[in-house]
Amino acid sequence: MDLPFVFIDLVLHIDKYLPGIIASYGFWTYLILFAIIFCETGLVVLPYLPGDSLLFVAGTLAGAGYLNIEILIVTLLVAAVLGDTVNYWIGHTTGMKVLDMKYSFVKTEHLEKTREYFQKYGGITIVIARFIPFIRTFAPFLAGVGKMRYRWFLTYNVIGGCLWIVAFTLAGYFFGGLPIVKENFSLIVYMIIGISMLAVASIVIQMLRRPSTVDTPATPGEKN
Repeated sequence: MDLPFVFIDLVLHIDKYLPGIIASYGFWTYLILFAIIFCETGLVVLPYLPGDSLLFVAGTLAGAGYLNIEILIVTLLVAAVLGDTVNYWIGHTTGMKVLDMKYSFVKTEHLEKTREYFQKYGGITIVIARFIPFIRTFAPFLAGVGKMRYRWFLTYNVIGGCLWIVAFTLAGYFFGGLPIVKENFSLIVYMIIGISMLAVASIVIQMLRRPSTVDTPATPGEKN
């Protein structure tokens, strides 16, 4: 296999190669994890990087003693918050031009789905999107494009980042070492992602059932 394809496979499936990376690079693994989470949340043209599964696997390895859970959570939280912040300012300064790049792999349906979330739920989308692959990459970008007030964006950014990082890493930390989890590791990862999306779906359904007194709900922090 050619070197570029090996590198792409390594990046896209880093959760699978993480134990070997820890053995080879030791403390530098935290920097590698930081870079992956930062790019997945901070670069709108790279929505395909691993997120939820990477956090769960990293938490599992921390539970097994290969990583320090406190350092891991702080490192990933900083990466997630900075990533969304960079993504916001890219959208704020460049608008939609970055998505017209020749080598952009962004799919129109993912972008439109994120627009729909913002139209319905406003700023809380930043928190909800953390638990939804692809949409979490586009949400901060579109918040910047829409000129959402930064202080409100930062609040949603930190809250969502904390919930996302802590939930998945601690899930791996406390449950990743159980025999049943070890024997069905891939299945468990997908189940956790599915449960998180079901939780978000329940919130969305509740929001849809609430009566609206106006045609377009106003959102604190968004520019009218």
